[in-house]
Amino acid sequence: MNTAAPPYRVNELTPDPNVHFDEKIAQSYLKYAGMLVARGYVQSSLGGMVIRAPHPDYPDGVAYAKPSAVSLEEMTRDDLVITDIPYGRILYGERPTTVGHQMNREILRLRPDVNCVIHLHHDETIAFLAAGFEEIRSTSLTFSYLMQKPAHYLPASLNVEEDVGPIKTFIADTNCIIMRRHGFTVLGRTVSECYHRTNVLVSEVKRNIIVETLSGLHKTRPEYLSKEDMAWMFSRGDDVVYPSVVTARQSS
Repeated sequence: MNTAAPPYRVNELTPDPNVHFDEKIAQSYLKYAGMLVARGYVQSSLGGMVIRAPHPDYPDGVAYAKPSAVSLEEMTRDDLVITDIPYGRILYGERPTTVGHQMNREILRLRPDVNCVIHLHHDETIAFLAAGFEEIRSTSLTFSYLMQKPAHYLPASLNVEEDVGPIKTFIADTNCIIMRRHGFTVLGRTVSECYHRTNVLVSEVKRNIIVETLSGLHKTRPEYLSKEDMAWMFSRGDDVVYPSVVTARQSS
């Protein structure tokens, strides 16, 4: 077993002149951060988003992220920092990243197909699970087609922002981590896909609350999709939502 200390520390300042600030990625980051804020998903400086960019000198690419103590509501171009993915050293910028960036980096390291991670402390998700519900069930077709993998639930006692070790045991089989008393983390191949998956998750949580409330009032049984139906839709998500991805895959 290799017990050697890692060559770099998290947030160690190691500016790399070969890592250039990409204005297009910065504009995309601020655009989607603003859209998340406009939907009311952001309440404080906690939570965030990371976008991976390819780089010839870094096999895992580099990560654009917000620094600690800055909300997505407050983000400007000058706040963005760029880190490597294995260690979290700062290649561009000077401000330290959040604790949650450790989780984001580990997800990017383990999932080369993922290029964006959004982590939010979403009110309704936290409240719904705190009310005693064990899981978010599907009322709609859109959730499964967009998410394409089942959600993975973490107990309140497990904080993978501080200890990323458990992530490797489940991350290959999900695009959405539900964190009890904490919020959720959503994965996407692009920032657009990650954003839409975030929206469909939030919508499903709200639908669960509405369905359970109305069913309780009218003494009816909620109608949820079966796990078998969801699995069928997971496997056909690209055919329905992203046919161009299927076409590109077949022609390559």
